[in-house]
Amino acid sequence: MTQAPDRDMEKAYSTAEFVAKLRRLADCLESGKNFEIQVAGERIYVPDRAVFNIEHEREGGAQELEFQIKWRD
Repeated sequence: MTQAPDRDMEKAYSTAEFVAKLRRLADCLESGKNFEIQVAGERIYVPDRAVFNIEHEREGGAQELEFQIKWRD
């Protein structure tokens, strides 16, 4: 099996779209299922063994809050 190339991308969503994705994620987590999402044309499968964390950054008057999901293939 070949390894997918590295990438780092970001996509903005409307509030309704973001809420829907978070709701689907929460439903999968509560039921112990893997989460599936399509990002920039690539289907991503997040396993139920993934690790979740929240990151907060503050710099130059701007703030950023990231909900991160990490796992190894």
